[in-house]
Amino acid sequence: MVSKALHHLNSNTVHGQLVRYAISGGAVTAIGGALYLALVLATTIDEQVAMLAAYLVCVAIGYVIHSRWSFRGHGSRDNPGKTTSRFFIASLISYALNAAFTWALVRGIELPRWTPVLTTLFVTPVIMFVVNRRWVFA
Repeated sequence: MVSKALHHLNSNTVHGQLVRYAISGGAVTAIGGALYLALVLATTIDEQVAMLAAYLVCVAIGYVIHSRWSFRGHGSRDNPGKTTSRFFIASLISYALNAAFTWALVRGIELPRWTPVLTTLFVTPVIMFVVNRRWVFA
């Protein structure tokens, strides 16, 4: 039973990729969210600077994990430079989304400084799964 579940988890189907992405992306996103929260709750640092710091840490970790595990075996790996370039472009999209959510929630509607973590945990990852699967690691 366990080996069947592990085989399914390691499959290259969309479901298998989604499960692997949820595990690895969830861990990377949790690291970024924790760093953001630590910076905005323990210091007077601007929210956008905190978001940038979290992004810089997570983009490097995310590339290694997603390319080697989440989307392993998906698409063509004939041109690693193309995949790497696309990943970093996609990561800028992710950063832009998170920065926009941060501005809108904290400055726009004046919610507490911790609230952008909710969108970085639950909205951006869904969008980025689609971008990674269909464009980056295609």
